[in-house]
Amino acid sequence: MLRRLDDILDILKGKEKVILSVAAAEDKEVLLSIKDAVEKDIIEPMLVGDKSKINLLADEIDFDLSGIKIINSNSIEESAKIAVELVSTNNADFVMKGILDTSVLLKSVLNKDYGLRTDSLLSHVMIYQLENYHKLLLLTDGGMNISPDYEQKEKILNNSVQAAKALGIETVKVACLAAKEKVSHKMKATIDGDLLHKASIDGKFGKNIIVEGPLAFDLAISKEASEKKGFKSEVSGDVDILLVPNIEMGNGIGKSFTYMANAKSAGVIMGAKAPIVLVSRADSAESKLYSIAYGALIAKNLSK
Repeated sequence: MLRRLDDILDILKGKEKVILSVAAAEDKEVLLSIKDAVEKDIIEPMLVGDKSKINLLADEIDFDLSGIKIINSNSIEESAKIAVELVSTNNADFVMKGILDTSVLLKSVLNKDYGLRTDSLLSHVMIYQLENYHKLLLLTDGGMNISPDYEQKEKILNNSVQAAKALGIETVKVACLAAKEKVSHKMKATIDGDLLHKASIDGKFGKNIIVEGPLAFDLAISKEASEKKGFKSEVSGDVDILLVPNIEMGNGIGKSFTYMANAKSAGVIMGAKAPIVLVSRADSAESKLYSIAYGALIAKNLSK
């Protein structure tokens, strides 16, 4: 099991490269992250966008594009279509958002004719390396689904389990977060957490998947807290995935990890035929690199 984000870089380096298609790659920050990944020897990129701008920006950042395929396009919509088609036709393994709106890329991802649709739901998975936690910790969904219903939470959970398994986790432990551990009909998060727990017991999510809920945050991450409260749990203090009930909780926890705990992180969108890498200009260069690497690791795992 991988315990640090740098472990992902180590496991990818020097191995057979996964191919990343980049939609609208004509952006300095995007190209810097791609350059970093190429220099770390973890991916083979295919750049889609305005070829002249890509070349000019590459010269600015001293990024040698010799040997790297560049596909010219005349609009961001065309860039998204081409980048997604490269994955759907097995010419690339995963896709990354460049300088275009997320909605434009996802429209192509969900296109019925050439996209990457599945029966699942697109959901965001973040992975954090925290100084005060003994292993990598996944958080979902603080980036896409605002207030998922029970059926959507099942799909979000399955997506995150798939992302967790790419890390080599044999038994995946999931905590369905809520404000309390007792089921209350006034709190939907507790009801859904309990239903997900029961579904797990019935084998809904497969073997070696332990889902508990509802669980408060402290009981999920601290065995000591569970012991003090007399709460028996198989996941407390050793949880792999925090499943949040809504986007506000996920966004708040994630940003708290980043800004208050100086956590290192990476993020991908799951639920399509291949992982989708979305990086923000606010992300550190390190976080962008880790997001590309995590997407590559998941793509490699899906191809097995």
